[in-house]
Amino acid sequence: MIDTDILVVGAGPAGLSAAAEAARHGARVTVVDENEKPGGQLFKQIHKFFGSRRHRAGVRGFDIGYALLDEVKSLGVEVMLDTVCYGIFPEGVGLVVSGKRDVLVEPRRIVLATGASENPLCFPGWTLPGVVGAGAVQTMINVHRVPVGERVLMVGSGNVGLIVSYQLLQSGAQVVGIVEALPKVGGYGVHAAKVRRAGVPIYTSHTVVSALPNSDNTRVKAAVIARLDENMSPIPGTEKELDVDTIAIAVGLTPMTELAFIAGAAFTYSGLLGGHIPLHDEDLMTTVEGLYVAGDVSGVEEASTALEEGRLAGVAAAASLGKIPEVEAEEKKREIRESLRDLRTGPFGDARARAKEEIVNEMAKRRGKRSA
Repeated sequence: MIDTDILVVGAGPAGLSAAAEAARHGARVTVVDENEKPGGQLFKQIHKFFGSRRHRAGVRGFDIGYALLDEVKSLGVEVMLDTVCYGIFPEGVGLVVSGKRDVLVEPRRIVLATGASENPLCFPGWTLPGVVGAGAVQTMINVHRVPVGERVLMVGSGNVGLIVSYQLLQSGAQVVGIVEALPKVGGYGVHAAKVRRAGVPIYTSHTVVSALPNSDNTRVKAAVIARLDENMSPIPGTEKELDVDTIAIAVGLTPMTELAFIAGAAFTYSGLLGGHIPLHDEDLMTTVEGLYVAGDVSGVEEASTALEEGRLAGVAAAASLGKIPEVEAEEKKREIRESLRDLRTGPFGDARARAKEEIVNEMAKRRGKRSA
């Protein structure tokens, strides 16, 4: 039996931030993660963060990851890797350690920071070797230093597609093009400008029609793209064959909410934030008392937002256990919410801010009171 005040599921940016914030105020914290290395997405992110100093502008993702790991270690947080959390039940939280030992934990509070999974894109040939998610590309080239291919087509021009395209160029691969179904680029202009300056064409209002195999069906040898009409249907006669050996897919993420569902949390739907999301209040607590969500599991946004949401969940969970005086806790939460509002400004952030506000308001209605 593991004796802990707060169990954090997920050792990515949100989970580590939550653990550090709670442990700093005297809570006993245990972090579990199914991977063999902690840090989540941060160690894939070799680019510098944007924003202000407060949001670690100018610092590369992996440096933020190392700093967080050092912090949780110094605060005495127990980090259990290669540990799968398979369910949250009335009698406790079920864990499998190293694929062998089954452990039941009875934490006083739980923070889910399970992140999100990549969305697939189906087309003829999509199961061929060489068709891979953009996140997997980042893992291969940035973490393991393994090339994914020589000529790559990126599908999706959101920030992930644009950033990973640039990182592919840095790794020595040739990015043959970026395909985007919408009429305009989905990510920040600064990212799009970098790949365009490198000579990468961006095909807006286009999609992948099929992936063509090589002679023995062991690899992609080409991708066929076509222009889309106003109904998002390929226009006959506009097909174009591109000589590529890799097709990277960056068409969005879906929150990994299975544990919240098992726990009995109520859900809402937000297409902008990735799909079905656990209802939560402004402290990120779900409809299950003592169960908090932070990061992409609470709605897909950026890594900077995940870091701040982790802090908020950590403070809220620790405060609910009496680890932080009420006045101090409210001031800390106010400061973090202000930081989140700053991150959610601009053409992309404003819409997400409204979506988040709608979730909090829906939670407040469910509780029969107005949101703050």
